Amino acid sequence: MMTKVIEVKDVWKAYDTLEVLKGISFDVFEGEVKVVFGPSGSGKSTLLRVINMLTPPDKGEVLLRGQSLMDPQADLTKLRAHIGFVFQNFNLFAHLKAIDNVSIGPHLVLGKTKEEAHDIAFKALEKVRMNDWGHHYPAQLSGGQQQRIGIARSLAMNPDVILFDEPTSALDPELIGEVLQVMLDIAKEGTTMIVVTHELGFARAVADEMIFMDHGVIVETGTPQHFFQNPKSERAIDFLHKLEVLYGQAETDIES
Repeated sequence: MMTKVIEVKDVWKAYDTLEVLKGISFDVFEGEVKVVFGPSGSGKSTLLRVINMLTPPDKGEVLLRGQSLMDPQADLTKLRAHIGFVFQNFNLFAHLKAIDNVSIGPHLVLGKTKEEAHDIAFKALEKVRMNDWGHHYPAQLSGGQQQRIGIARSLAMNPDVILFDEPTSALDPELIGEVLQVMLDIAKEGTTMIVVTHELGFARAVADEMIFMDHGVIVETGTPQHFFQNPKSERAIDFLHKLEVLYGQAETDIES
């Protein structure tokens, strides 16, 4: 029996009169990688913010392992500690060394001793190939390295799911590969992930399912194979074609 980690049920969100999400529903199972893609303004980032309740929905609900995040009795801080979030612009603490950026969560939120938190952080840095950089400050690191620290910070919390909000979009092109490679590594280890990205080579390599969003609705879902060989909706065909023109064919140099 596959375990549902996240259930998104008929989620709606508006800002004033602008409806950003219009009845979004999907499930994410243990160990699954979902890739959410679509044009700017389609509601992808808002969807991630709703899933971890940074932006509560107007209607609908989100469940984490069967428990509603909307439940007034729920301990939201505790539940949210189970949901990792990797942002577009890293959001590291500038005054903390890499290892302290990673160990602060286990120490403060999970209640680990400083030593335990340090060990956890070191292992997380190993997973993102940054264990030699633990004593550097964010300003001493490239954007790709900073984003890998951001991923390590999520991993250190041992979350049920990690949400990635266009994790490579703020990076110089030559740094994107190292971040995608780390994401590929942790996906293969069975990390449950929801990834908003237009990196289709990554999607092709690891997505169990792709969700195409436009104007706040899910237009089409399917495997990478489905989208690359036989998308059904005009909007998906059109968007994929635009990406191909922008980024070339959906081939990238990550090892699959």
